[in-house]
Amino acid sequence: MVGALGVVFGDIGTSPLYALSECFQAHNHISLSTLNILGVLSLIFWSLALIIAGKYIGIVMRADNKGEGGILALSTLLVRASSNWRLWSPVAALGLFGAALFLGDGFITPAISVLGAMEGISVASPAFARFVVPGSVLILTFLFMAQRRGTGAVSKAFGPVMLLWFAVLALLGVLAILKEPKVLLALNPYYAVQFFVHNGWAGFVTLSSVFLAITGGEALYADMGHFGRAPIRSAWFMIAMPALVLNYFGQGALLIRSPQAISNPFYLLAPSWALPLMIILATAASVIASQALISGVFSVARQAINLGYLPRLKVQHSSEEEIGQVYLPSMNWLLFAGTVLLVIGFGSTSALANAYGIAVSSNMVMVSIMLILLLRSVQWPYQRAITVILVVTAAIEVCFFTANMMKFFSGGWLPLVIGASAYLLMSTWYEGRKNLNWLLTTQQISARDFLTQLEKEPPRRAAGTAVYLVSEASGIPRSLTQNLRFNGVLHERNLLLTFSSAEIPIVPAEERVTVQMLAPGLCRVIARFGFMETPNIIAALRGAEEKGLEFKPDETTYIVGRENPVITMGSGMPVWRKRLFAIMGRNAQLAAIHFGVPAHRVIEIGSQVRL
Repeated sequence: MVGALGVVFGDIGTSPLYALSECFQAHNHISLSTLNILGVLSLIFWSLALIIAGKYIGIVMRADNKGEGGILALSTLLVRASSNWRLWSPVAALGLFGAALFLGDGFITPAISVLGAMEGISVASPAFARFVVPGSVLILTFLFMAQRRGTGAVSKAFGPVMLLWFAVLALLGVLAILKEPKVLLALNPYYAVQFFVHNGWAGFVTLSSVFLAITGGEALYADMGHFGRAPIRSAWFMIAMPALVLNYFGQGALLIRSPQAISNPFYLLAPSWALPLMIILATAASVIASQALISGVFSVARQAINLGYLPRLKVQHSSEEEIGQVYLPSMNWLLFAGTVLLVIGFGSTSALANAYGIAVSSNMVMVSIMLILLLRSVQWPYQRAITVILVVTAAIEVCFFTANMMKFFSGGWLPLVIGASAYLLMSTWYEGRKNLNWLLTTQQISARDFLTQLEKEPPRRAAGTAVYLVSEASGIPRSLTQNLRFNGVLHERNLLLTFSSAEIPIVPAEERVTVQMLAPGLCRVIARFGFMETPNIIAALRGAEEKGLEFKPDETTYIVGRENPVITMGSGMPVWRKRLFAIMGRNAQLAAIHFGVPAHRVIEIGSQVRL
């Protein structure tokens, strides 16, 4: 549970740094009256209770795909459960766009969290304000450099710090509430209703700032595979939610007594002598907030790779106990570059807050829609009650999304542009691979024709075994026919190995490998790996050995085909998308490296395909 605090709750746990004060900024046109303070606090409390506790902790985390969470895992779960094939493509597209928005959110969260913490030094002394941006960049540099140590190592270091953070949040909140106990009236939803009655349209627009208090809730679901459902649920109800509510109400109590504290109610909640310590602790907590989204991005990117939505990228496992803990170097440094640019470009949490929220609120609405559709295909206990809760929370999330869209021209366009770009890349890769595989399949010779040809013209045989990596488990691969055509030789034993991606996180060992004998000296091996596993050629061949297939590593040669697309004006994708696909292919990790082929025994055979 402490480890989960160090990774999963960082984002939502640091929202008190800026959420409440943002609600009363001048652009919202909300006066700092006691009634408005109680109204905003009531909105924050019931948002945490309904969206985070009710929906995500109580319902969404039950929709796990063999222990894994995230919108891609949910979409694959829904596709498998639905008997209506017409829903499959829209659901897959919805899940893909939700994943793209989540990747976009991974750029913004580290920037706004670290900036929010560093702005505390300007509270200590306005002369330090010029160090906010450089200090934020320095902290982010150290954070992204530490990612190579893995989520497990990071959580062990961050967990106790986050536990201390929540304890301090609760303590400061309690002390302030004791001085102004009437702030507890905000627990009554009556004040949330009155907030809209008295402020009208301005109150609705303020929802975009209230939403900042629940950003990070989506990371609870995305990071579920790192620690499991039970630790996250316990940490929320026992530690995170009580501490957050107490701190928000403490800030509200401070504002009722001293409205001028609106400049930074979080830091002014602490005694002046403790301000330096609070800045240090808040900076550490903001680093952890960034970690929550970074870990989630790694998980989603890995799922996208194994489901065929992204080209092969280097994936490093960082834990022997938790298969979901991974590190992707290329994604890490891409996030680092984008985050630093946002910090330098926006320079403050107030400016960056306009760009925050649209991606998260969109993701939340999509999750609600898919869950409602899922409930039509599966049977859960208390199904009607769950459906009612989802409909209510979805309506609230639509309101949050609409309010956030009001900030589109003030920076809200940014996450949508990032998300749309990520969606374009993922959909282009998926469509390009599908078209390329279809073309290769049409150009392949059938196994029957190949065997007939071998009988008519028996080739020379080389000693040992040749393993051909094949993308599709049909026909004879071009790499084999080209090897025979140009070298005039075949090995004594030839294995056609295909890696198949299953729409479950982990494939049981007994179901992983299938062996099909096509002819003496020629067989097909199909190895299934889940979307949270890394396919490995040695593991696949060891599995085939258990099924009776002989495997001698020292006598085995691995032959990998590499298709280089030639762009044409023919049918299929537009030319510009074909070129984008070709660029992505050239920058993908080599198949031999991705599948763990021994480097000293690999042969690569290239060919050109008119795409």
